[in-house]
Amino acid sequence: MDGEVVSRLRDEASGIFDAEEVRVPRRAQQGVVVFIGRVRLGDVELAYDTLANRWARLGYTPMLRATREGHELVAMPGLSRPRPSNPLINAILFVMTVLSVVFIGALNEGVDLLRNPAGIVAGFPFAGTLLLILGTHEFGHYFAARHHRVAVTLPYFIPMPFSFVGTFGAFIQLRSPVRTRNQLLDVGVAGPLSGLIVALPLLIYGLSISPVRPLPPEGGYIMEGNSLLYLGIKYLVHGEILPGNGRDVMLHPIAFAAWFGVLVTAFNLFPIGQLDGGHVLFALLGERARYVGFVLVGTLFLMGLLLWEGWIVWAILVFMLGVAHPPPLNDLAPLDARRRVLGIIVLLIFALVFVPVPLRVVM
Repeated sequence: MDGEVVSRLRDEASGIFDAEEVRVPRRAQQGVVVFIGRVRLGDVELAYDTLANRWARLGYTPMLRATREGHELVAMPGLSRPRPSNPLINAILFVMTVLSVVFIGALNEGVDLLRNPAGIVAGFPFAGTLLLILGTHEFGHYFAARHHRVAVTLPYFIPMPFSFVGTFGAFIQLRSPVRTRNQLLDVGVAGPLSGLIVALPLLIYGLSISPVRPLPPEGGYIMEGNSLLYLGIKYLVHGEILPGNGRDVMLHPIAFAAWFGVLVTAFNLFPIGQLDGGHVLFALLGERARYVGFVLVGTLFLMGLLLWEGWIVWAILVFMLGVAHPPPLNDLAPLDARRRVLGIIVLLIFALVFVPVPLRVVM
C-alpha cells in the first residue's frame, strides 16, 4: 500500500476523524485502508458528507461504522459512477408481461383463445389490477431512491406465461449505495406501502362484486389462503368468516389480482436480507438483523415441511440471495425516531398480510 496515499487520506480526514490506528486488511480489496478512532463532529451525517467530498478528489469512498474499538473509517478505492440503464429493455419486458398476464387472465376466466381470440378482453380486469399494484410498488421504491439521489433503474417486469398469474413480479436495481439508515428505510418501505395503498381499495371493491356461494362438494379446486387482513376485509364486506359453513367467496378477477398483489407484498416484507422487510429490519437493528434472518430462513423451511411446500423454495431462494444485509455507507448516522416508529408499523403490517398457506388444493 502506498504510504503517501494513506497519509493523504489521513490528512483529508483531519478535523473530522481522529485516527488512532491504521490497518491495511489482507483479505480486503486492494487499496482498502481502515482507520480506527472516533468521529470528532457531533453531526455524523455532516462529517460523512464532508469527508466524502474530500476523499472524492483522491478517488476514494468512505464508510463509517461502529465497532467494539470505537469508530471505524474505511477508505474504499473507487467512486460510484453508475452507468445509465437502457429503458428499452424495461419497455420490452413490460409489454411482454402485459401480454402474458392478459393471456393468463383470460385463461383463468375459461376463455378458449383458439376458438375465440376476441375473448382476450376477459383478461383485462385481472391484468390491469395486478400490473397497477406491482407497478405502484416498484415506482414507490424508484421515486424514494430518486428523492435521496440514489442511482436506480426503472422497474424490470418479469413475464411468466406458464404461471397461474402470468408474471414473476417486478424489481428495480439500486445502482449506487445508500448513505444512511434513514435512506435505507425510506427506500425499503416506499414500495410495499405504495402497493398496499392501491391494492386494498381494489381488494375491497373486488370482494364487493364477488359472490359468496357453497363450495363444490366434490373438490378438485384451489383455495386461496387467508391472512389476518384478508380475513377481516372479507368479514367487513360479506358479514361472515370465509371460508365457513361450507361457503366461500368466488373471487372476481379484480379481487383475485388484488389478493395476489397483497400476497406479493407479504413476500417482499419478510425481514430477511435485501428483501423490503430486510431493509426495514437492518435499519432498525443493524448487524443484529442477520441473526433474525437466519432464524426466519429456518422457520420458513420448517413451515415448508409442515404447512406449504412453497416455503421450502422461498427459504432456499432468500438464503441464496443472502441473509446478511450490507450496511449503508454511513452506518453511524442513527435512524430517527419517526422512521423507527414507521419501521415497526411496517413489520406489524407484515404480520397482518402474512399468509401461512397461500394456496391449498382441495381434493
